[in-house]
Amino acid sequence: MSWGFLCDLLSGVNKYSIGIGRIWVAVVFIFRLLVYIVAAENIWKYEHDEFECNIKQPGCENVCFDHFFPVSHISLWALQLIMVSTPSLLVVFHVAYREKREKHHNQKLYKSPGEIDGGLLCTYLISLILKMGLEIVFLVLFYKLYNGFKVPRLVKCDIRPCPNTVDCFISKPTEKMIFLYFLVATSCLCIVLNLSELSYLVFKYSIKCYLKRYIKKCQGSKSDCHKSGIIGHNRPAAAGRFHNSCPSLPLHIQDKREKSSLLT
Repeated sequence: MSWGFLCDLLSGVNKYSIGIGRIWVAVVFIFRLLVYIVAAENIWKYEHDEFECNIKQPGCENVCFDHFFPVSHISLWALQLIMVSTPSLLVVFHVAYREKREKHHNQKLYKSPGEIDGGLLCTYLISLILKMGLEIVFLVLFYKLYNGFKVPRLVKCDIRPCPNTVDCFISKPTEKMIFLYFLVATSCLCIVLNLSELSYLVFKYSIKCYLKRYIKKCQGSKSDCHKSGIIGHNRPAAAGRFHNSCPSLPLHIQDKREKSSLLT
């Protein structure tokens, strides 16, 4: 199987990730993908041929192997790697959409097409939630399919066409169990990293939105106080202007009024 496309995807996602996201990419690339390619594939390569039962009844070994291993560990691990990495395509497609939109309008619409804000932030958070959900789903699937995270040395099978209960032996059980524990540990680590990144981004942008609203509120209250101060300061001057602007009575009328007041 060629994993070149997955390497290209992870390297593309790395450009648009924050610090914790880049650690996740490193864990997936080094501790999961490379371990799978270099070591795990070879260990499970001949697992069906090396599965032996203490009876040579035709079809018995095949039926028992299918019963205990409905899906190969290595196949399920490969499917998990592909599915967990796929949500990152959402971020890559969203950035590509931004770049195409800027080219179409022939102007700068964003500070940077890869900057995590606005709609891209929502896409990034959705991708993190999907990755965590898929990791958990595959861990549960591993546990349910193989009755725990163990690789037994011996399994007993009584499924037809086996004439009676037969003993079947699994090759390299200890080595397989070590790699299975490694798989579980790296999956749990990726879940913790995704959860940490999700919490960090939600906290960061919640604080950012709160500060924006607080600053806007403070600026609004300051402008209201400034306006009320200007109005209060101008009221006495306006009253004075009104008093001074009142027309005075002619002098002869004023004299008549003064005489009439003296007679009374």
